[in-house]
Amino acid sequence: MMSSPPLTAVVTGGSSGIGFALTQKLLSEGYHVFATSRSGDIPGIAHPALTVIPLDITDSSMVQAAVAAIAASGRGIDLLVNNAGAAPDVYDLEPKPDTFTQTFATNVTGLVFFTETLLPHLHQGAQIVMMSSAMGLIKNAGINGPAYRMSKAAVNMYAVMLAKRLSEKQIRVTPMHPGWVKTKLGGMNASLTPRESAEVIYAGIRNNSATGQFWNTDINGVEMF
Repeated sequence: MMSSPPLTAVVTGGSSGIGFALTQKLLSEGYHVFATSRSGDIPGIAHPALTVIPLDITDSSMVQAAVAAIAASGRGIDLLVNNAGAAPDVYDLEPKPDTFTQTFATNVTGLVFFTETLLPHLHQGAQIVMMSSAMGLIKNAGINGPAYRMSKAAVNMYAVMLAKRLSEKQIRVTPMHPGWVKTKLGGMNASLTPRESAEVIYAGIRNNSATGQFWNTDINGVEMF
């Protein structure tokens, strides 16, 4: 009996933090992983099923080149994890033009158009995960991180809209809160290491059968927007 080919995942921002840990987790689960980093290198991972692709998600020419490289492999995509993100104003109380522009260029514009460019290469029944945040839920509105909160609220809206567009192809779209993680954003007092977060994210990927619903890893289930 012939064995099935390995599932294929794309992970943006794979060089550090959650993206690095999730890349390792997916490799350990038998995926072939295309992981992106700005430099085109991910020190600390050497695996025959890993392909590292240079990508600054705010650069449209690099987006086109990255998608072309993935397409040239001949592999369809089973899982896209939009992990790359920016949070330069998370401790600020007032929006500032430079951090606002930077945050939305990465978290919204870059995410949206990388996803849109990659859509033709997703298998029917694939899943798109968008790393969002509970900070982007209206019920959790606070006064800090204006650009970050608003960008994640925009990601949530895009996820719901895309889920409706892709329903006939049975492609699930999951905006996901990864938990409070020990990263540059979360700080060292956070409750989860990146590796622990990757475990609960993967559990969410496997367990969430719905589409267009916000998955909160803190409760390991769906949370209302």
